[in-house]
Amino acid sequence: MTRFPLRNLRLRPGEEHRERISIELAPLTLGGGVYEPAPTTVDAELVIQRAQSGDVFRLRFATHVEGQCMRCLGPAAVDVAVDAQEYESSDQAAAEELRSEYVHEGELDVGAWAHDQVMLSLPEPILCRPDCASLCPVCGRNLNDEPHEHEEVLADPRWAALEALRGGASDDG
Repeated sequence: MTRFPLRNLRLRPGEEHRERISIELAPLTLGGGVYEPAPTTVDAELVIQRAQSGDVFRLRFATHVEGQCMRCLGPAAVDVAVDAQEYESSDQAAAEELRSEYVHEGELDVGAWAHDQVMLSLPEPILCRPDCASLCPVCGRNLNDEPHEHEEVLADPRWAALEALRGGASDDG
């Protein structure tokens, strides 16, 4: 986990601190699938601005995430650009929305913040390509590799009487 100490900063209102930092990105789990950032360590720009009533944090970096396509289960990859801001009030009694969940005991948890921002920046769904055809619902083969159709299966004749009842019920309504 990457943490940045805030206690040592001696900023006055209106001043800012800029620093290039390295962030270790952990794997992401979505829908039972694991998505790996590549590379696992990214260079990021952290900017801390002192406001009259607190601190404004800005985090910028780019990464590449690899995992499986959510339709066909083949390999998929997506580029992610993060540009995030957080605010932490200097008033200890401030409302919860004026406090950052990433600031704990004088440290900014940059690793957790970066992880959450990558998750929020991912497209939904993650696909191998925009026109992914998915898996065949009948046989399970990848329709991107083997486009095909199955013949319509005729109904079992033993269900004919039930089918006639169902057809008749819809005519009554």
